[in-house]
This record gives sequence, C-alpha cells and structure tokens, in this order.
Amino acid sequence: MTPAPDRSELGAFLKARRAQLAPADFGLPGTDSRRKVAGLRREEVAQLAAISVDYYTRLEQGRVRASASVLAALARTLRLDDDQQRYLYELAGKADARPRRRRPAQRVRPPMRRLLDQLTGTPAIILGRRLDILDWNSGAAALYTDFSLVPASRRNYLLLLFTDPAIREMHREWEHDARDAVAALRMEAAADPDDPELARLVGELSVQDADFRTWWAEHRVNSAGYGTKHYRHRLVGDLTLDCDTWSSPDGSGQRLMVLTAEPGSPSDDALRILSAWTPERTAEAHREGASASNGTPARRGRSERPAR
Repeated sequence: MTPAPDRSELGAFLKARRAQLAPADFGLPGTDSRRKVAGLRREEVAQLAAISVDYYTRLEQGRVRASASVLAALARTLRLDDDQQRYLYELAGKADARPRRRRPAQRVRPPMRRLLDQLTGTPAIILGRRLDILDWNSGAAALYTDFSLVPASRRNYLLLLFTDPAIREMHREWEHDARDAVAALRMEAAADPDDPELARLVGELSVQDADFRTWWAEHRVNSAGYGTKHYRHRLVGDLTLDCDTWSSPDGSGQRLMVLTAEPGSPSDDALRILSAWTPERTAEAHREGASASNGTPARRGRSERPAR
C-alpha cells in the first residue's frame, strides 16, 4: 500500500537539501549582493529541474502533489544519494514509483566509426542523443578543439556552443547557429521527453544563459540535415563550410556531421592547412583563444580519443 504523502515534510526536505548545495557546483555565483543565504534559490532549482518556478514554490509550500517525473528531476538536480531518493519518494507517497528504466550507454556503431576514419582532410563528428559528441576525426579536432581534453560528461555540441568561449567566438553567425541547435534539441525532446540527461542539460543551460532560456521557451523545432556554417578560426582565418548530417538507419539516433568546402576555394585551402596541424598544436591554439576570451589561464591535458 502506498503511504499517504506528507507534503509539509516533503517541502521541508527540499528546502533543506537545496540549502546544502554550493551554487558554484552548478556554475552559479556563490555570494553577491542579491544572494542573502547559502545554497540554491527556488528559481534556480526549478530551472535546473526544467519545471516552472511557480510549481516548485507550491511544492515546497505543500500545496501540490509531485508527479513521479518531477520527483526524478528533483532527485537529479538536488544530487540525492540512494537513501535520500528513497526518503523523497516516501514523503511524496510514491515509494514504488521510482523510475526503473535504464537507458543503454551510447556506443558508436562500428560502421559509423569506420566511415569517420575514412574521412580525411574534412572535419567530421558523430553525434548521439541530446547532441552528445561521441567521436570525431582529426579534422574536427583541428577545427573546433581537441575534444579529448574535454571531460566526457561535457562533450555535448550544444553545451560547448553556449559555454566554451573559444568555440562560441569562432562562430561568425553564433546566434543563428545556436538557435538552430536549440531547435534541433527541442525536436529530439519530443521523442524522449522523460530523458533525465536531457532534463539536466536543459536545466543547466537555462540557469546559465538567458538566450537559451528564451529560445527553448519558443518551442521552435528544426530537423534540417544540411546548411552553411561561417567560422573565424584563430589559425587560418575565415571559413565558409557546408554542413551535412546523415542519420544512422538503425534508429540509434546517431548522426554523422561532415563539414566540407568548395574545392579550390580559400576555405578548402584553410582546411588543408588545418589538417597538417597536430592535435597538440591545435589544442594549444584553442586554449590560447579561450584564455583570451575569458581572461583565465589555459589548462593542459593529455590527448586521447575514445577507446576503440
């Protein structure tokens, strides 16, 4: 028998838990003139969990019942351990409603990887669910960054587009490209709205970037598999590249994104120059670009591709 919910205790637990979390862990300022207390604000928890501020406020006040999907989002946002999650569900009267479905890890299909390896001299990336970057070739590393220096949990095309200063700066039409990427993610969200990692990504970007919040709320969708990208690269200057994306036929959601230039064009020459640079040299240039953009010292790391 499902226990009756204790809404006042649930609200007290949520309030206490958000007070224990450090804003800096979520990329938020720790203290300023507006932040009078430690921990996360209600509106920050709501944005990270991808729910409305009004709904979360009423939940803390014991005025509404939480659904299983909301409880799951809050458990992720508040970083609850197993015992805390069980306690959360018991307080909500949903002890048996905890989601059990596990999504399989994203693994690059061997044919996709072979195709990636055969693309020399042109940047190519394998994208997975949520626009996660699953693999890349040397051309993509030379154009964007050495993705092996990016923690695996942060290798997401949309996340880097919004939060990496050097990648953001290199897009000459950043707003156009970013809006298209948000629309592509919104299209994907319709197919799997309960994806916990999608909720985490949307919540993080909603808190950190006002443009993302606005564009996500517009519900614009875009499934176009081709277009033109305009870049300003630190090493080779301006490039205009055709961007084409092909979906895997197995329903895995994996896509191969390839960037090509008109043969004999200045952009084609620039790609040839980039292909001659080693990953270490392109990574160093990227770090210098990031440092120049945000005034922070560059970080160094060892270059590694995903295990084959």
